[in-house]
Amino acid sequence: MHVRRLVLASVIAAAVTLPAAAQTADRLYVMDCGHNSAQDQSRWSPGVDVGKPIELSNGCYLIHHGAQWLLWDTGYPDAIAERPVTTPVGTASRVRTLAAQLGELGLTPADIAFVAVSHTHGDHVGNVDLFPASMLLIQKAEVDWAFAPGKKVPFKKDRPMRELSGDLDVFGDGSITLLSTPGHTPGHQSLLVHLARTGWIVLTGDAAHFKDNWDHDRVPSMNVNADQTHASHARLAAIVASKKALLWINHDLPTFQSLKHSPQFYD
Repeated sequence: MHVRRLVLASVIAAAVTLPAAAQTADRLYVMDCGHNSAQDQSRWSPGVDVGKPIELSNGCYLIHHGAQWLLWDTGYPDAIAERPVTTPVGTASRVRTLAAQLGELGLTPADIAFVAVSHTHGDHVGNVDLFPASMLLIQKAEVDWAFAPGKKVPFKKDRPMRELSGDLDVFGDGSITLLSTPGHTPGHQSLLVHLARTGWIVLTGDAAHFKDNWDHDRVPSMNVNADQTHASHARLAAIVASKKALLWINHDLPTFQSLKHSPQFYD
């Protein structure tokens, strides 16, 4: 916790730069993009709850802005809806496909203008290839890391893709902002959304995996950089405080269960 406290004061004033009068996105839909029944919680909280099972949610978030749609993360591959996958970490499953949930709103993948991903782990990019015509918004550091020689590629790289070097105000009006939050992976990013009725929402990605880890500023065993993880936690905490934002931790099952799910929406 001490690292987080030290960096918090230095980042709070410059947590994120937005237009003086930030506009709002129209609607946000929460979609169920999988579930992980994990065998050992201490994989994400080293030395704590060793051997204790944990159930992890996995969300995707569809946002309507003007005449365009942006999808945040794509979850586990739709294929596991028919055949769950068991690994030494746990069992990954899907109750519904992402394609079906889009269809329920009268949409197809071709209707999605932008796909933004928090990072390139398989539970977040499992359906990127369903959207070959969408502009993929991803940090350059993440692309360089994920496509390094010898690594299994996470998706087809021959596609529209904007490689970022830091934050991006997607529509130039402060309504949807990608936030650089490295640590879990080299190019991890989070998302800040502004809605008229709901207000500000921070979608963490995997900057934290569940609330207890967020509260104690823990660094999961698979994270690539502990110092960056602490700094990213502090940055998001500063934004939450300054914007009075809701904090939606992607894999935190109690949080996910408390939310309205598509076809209901937030506005």
